[in-house]
Amino acid sequence: MPRTRRIGGALVRGQGDDGGPGTPGPHLGAADLGAELGSRATLVQFSSAFCAPCRATRRVLGEVARMVPGVAHVEIDAEARLELVRALGVQKTPTVLVLDGDGRVVRRAVGQPRKADVIAALGEAV
Repeated sequence: MPRTRRIGGALVRGQGDDGGPGTPGPHLGAADLGAELGSRATLVQFSSAFCAPCRATRRVLGEVARMVPGVAHVEIDAEARLELVRALGVQKTPTVLVLDGDGRVVRRAVGQPRKADVIAALGEAV
């Protein structure tokens, strides 16, 4: 049985529940992220201070968010938000979550993404 934790107002599935096909993923809200969600999708990036791939990921996600109307990019300092990191099973930075307009996690990736992959992942969210 998957572990769940309440983070802010959200019920977040713990590590080991990947929200596979047909299973809704965890939901995150503005209170959980400390920023407003995009109306169509949100790109959530977990970063750490001395992570070079995190800086490159910030540029890629920022460019995509500016290109696609209704998409927001939220960067979270993993060290400052350990409870959320643990609840979501984030083990490496950068980790990127793609949320749909309701805040449900629809995709997850670890490492520096390519712009084309981010745009393709948004197709599942919008």
